[in-house]
Amino acid sequence: SEDLEFYSVMRSVRAIEASDVCILMLDASQGLEQQDLNIFSLIQRNNKGVVVVVNKWDLVEKETNTHRDFEELIKSRIAPFDDVPIIFTSVINKQRIFKVLEAARQVYEARSRHIGTSELNDRLLPIVKEQNPPPSVKGKWVKIKYITQLPTPYPQFVFFCNLPQYVRDPYRRFVENRMREMWDFHGVPMTIYFRAK
Repeated sequence: SEDLEFYSVMRSVRAIEASDVCILMLDASQGLEQQDLNIFSLIQRNNKGVVVVVNKWDLVEKETNTHRDFEELIKSRIAPFDDVPIIFTSVINKQRIFKVLEAARQVYEARSRHIGTSELNDRLLPIVKEQNPPPSVKGKWVKIKYITQLPTPYPQFVFFCNLPQYVRDPYRRFVENRMREMWDFHGVPMTIYFRAK
């Protein structure tokens, strides 16, 4: 049984490395197990798009907020990368199967999306320069000059500024969340760099 577990994990690792978008299937009757979290972490570290599928949803006894509570539980366990599509399916009842494939296609398109430098600077620069600039650190203010996307297989952006060492993680998360909203990077990993101009 240990060999079987080892080889199934190795197969998952190879499948993740060879893909653009991964569908992480959970068993609704079992919940989110440690092995599921390990696989999600591997998907994230490999910068792959992801759709979380909760199968066997027909076996779960439902109350008013069961769906919402289950979704919130998943998001809390996979945070901080919790902006992922979560779809509840039943293969036996053929519920929402095509929705999974549709979501995977949308994530693939978003992962391949390239945003022009002029569009990035026109839409995002006013937010990070005027509306919500980085907070000052030790009396020094970070001034962001311009933004560009790197030519990589998944979205990576460089923010050129005067003092990149003073940009903290909460501000990075704020910028990432705004970009996810503005360009619909739902289910897509993203890396943001702050570099000296």
